[in-house]
Amino acid sequence: MKIIKAETITETVKKLFMDCNYFIGDDIMNALRIARESEQSEVGRSVLSQIIENDEIAAEEQIPLCQDTGMAVLFVEYGDKVIVDGDFEEAVQEGVRRAYIDGYLRKSVVDDPVFDRVNTKDNTPAIIHTKIVSGDKIKFTAGGKGFGSENMSAVKMLTPSYGVEGVKDFVLDTVRRAGPNPCPPIVVGVGIGGTFERCAQLAKKATFREINTSTPDPRYAELERELLTKINLMGFGPAGLGGNTTAIGVNIETSPTHIAGMPVAVNICCHAARHKTAEI
Repeated sequence: MKIIKAETITETVKKLFMDCNYFIGDDIMNALRIARESEQSEVGRSVLSQIIENDEIAAEEQIPLCQDTGMAVLFVEYGDKVIVDGDFEEAVQEGVRRAYIDGYLRKSVVDDPVFDRVNTKDNTPAIIHTKIVSGDKIKFTAGGKGFGSENMSAVKMLTPSYGVEGVKDFVLDTVRRAGPNPCPPIVVGVGIGGTFERCAQLAKKATFREINTSTPDPRYAELERELLTKINLMGFGPAGLGGNTTAIGVNIETSPTHIAGMPVAVNICCHAARHKTAEI
């Protein structure tokens, strides 16, 4: 067994959220640069250049790359041979708290969703998805999810009769209805299978996957490529000002599901697809 102190978890989580708000991933930066080269619209190329410059300045000066520093989301792989010396949940929340206060990140969480909507002033509580795995380590993948794009996401409980064409139609319709609102170019996470809540979780996890990777199943890899092509033919372009770069990635995650169902979720993320990973 391995003992990990709660303070170690807190400091790890703090650094993750500060880093993911200051430093965009290499996969995103490379995709933006490639998109700028292939973008047919002069305005679109100009917008992509500004996005790239913004991200470079944020990294150099260690300041937030976007004013919406998001709601904290973590996917945790918790080793079954780990003992935490302290309260694991509170250690993670404290890490988020310190990151948003000490890192001067915007606090965007309210304590009641409908009536009071009072700001919690430290961006907690974070959303934590925990999976028990074999081993003596804890792996954190963290991201700050902005709500300009989150609000454009959707879930639909398809039945098997819809088939793959039904999946395509729903994904494309969701992106089409989103239009310029999620700050394109976007990353589109698609979750298929499981239950109502499971497919939404899969879609979120898909946005955390590096966009220069494909799902291992060649059928879904081909579907990712087809959807990306069709999305970019919509013409919304960078910042919604026109062009052939509406999305820089489509990632699909799947799960077994019930014989009577085929739930599908689409989680849209703006080009500031912030995510960082650390293991302790």
